[in-house]
Amino acid sequence: MAKMRVGLLFGGCSGEHEVSISSAQAIARALGLGDNAEKYDVVPVYIRKDGRWVMDAQAVLMSGEPLVPEDGVVEPTQRIPTAVNGIDIWFPVLHGPNGEDGTIQGIFELMQMPYVGCGVLASAVGMDKLAMKSAFTQTGLPQVKYMEVLRSQVYSNPCIFPKLCDDIEASLGYPCFVKPANLGSSVGIAKAKDRQELEAALDSAASYDRRIIVEAGVIAREVECAILGNDNPKASVIGEISFNADFYDYETKYTSGQADLAIPAPLPADIVTTIQEQAIQAFQAIDGAGLSRVDFFYLEATGEVIINEINTFPGFTATSMYPMLWQASGVPFDHLVDRLIQLGLERTSHKS
Repeated sequence: MAKMRVGLLFGGCSGEHEVSISSAQAIARALGLGDNAEKYDVVPVYIRKDGRWVMDAQAVLMSGEPLVPEDGVVEPTQRIPTAVNGIDIWFPVLHGPNGEDGTIQGIFELMQMPYVGCGVLASAVGMDKLAMKSAFTQTGLPQVKYMEVLRSQVYSNPCIFPKLCDDIEASLGYPCFVKPANLGSSVGIAKAKDRQELEAALDSAASYDRRIIVEAGVIAREVECAILGNDNPKASVIGEISFNADFYDYETKYTSGQADLAIPAPLPADIVTTIQEQAIQAFQAIDGAGLSRVDFFYLEATGEVIINEINTFPGFTATSMYPMLWQASGVPFDHLVDRLIQLGLERTSHKS
């Protein structure tokens, strides 16, 4: 029986380029283990930071280092290949914009190729925090108070910007969190504890995105649940993150030893059930497929569970919560990536 050729697509035009390489390395190793080695051939395809596709990317996958253009080398103008031969299914290991946001999924749809993970709609809604929160509101999921801010308001005349900050202070108070609407892995996020920090955070977020979300801060435990499946998704055990940083920023998330993970999290049984049920509800609210990780706040003092966000392609690095949650739920890493491929093929077959 011929092996299935898996196009492992990684890198990409986002601030999470290096994380994508690490995730791809872990997935490639898992596809070479046990039964997977007999079922799959990995075809590594790399997207450089400038958007150019590198079809023979084994060297990048082995080294773990981003590929940069060579000085003085004239390259073709074509970025995305018009045809890729010999790939049976794509495994897009792309985090953040230009990969996790529905753009690459749209390319696969146009190519009529099966792929792992969420489709165009779920990816786009899952990436845009404001669209995500609207979907959650329609489903009745509890959320923290938040406000939408546009870059044009931040970069407005001296009369409008102070009024904007006044409105945020009156509605949300301090501390509050300022986030670009369309970036992942805590990129561009800042915690504001006073007016000066709020103004600086808004200015910083506006440099990343034209749409910004400002959320009220809460005193809570940060917990996460992994989802696996298509029409009948399953929820993993719950994991908890604790850290000494002011909040779970990019450096804390991807630096070994900066955060402690408790899997499974020490939570009351009814809270675990609530989180799992709401995680599946959030996944279905955006029409998710394959995988997602759903993040929550648990307000221990009141017993409330509040949804934070959904990540439609969470990290697969050595310190990533998603594969660790499934490992603790009885699904080893190599079985997990095999299952994701099968789910991608299943979803494609159900479209016909």
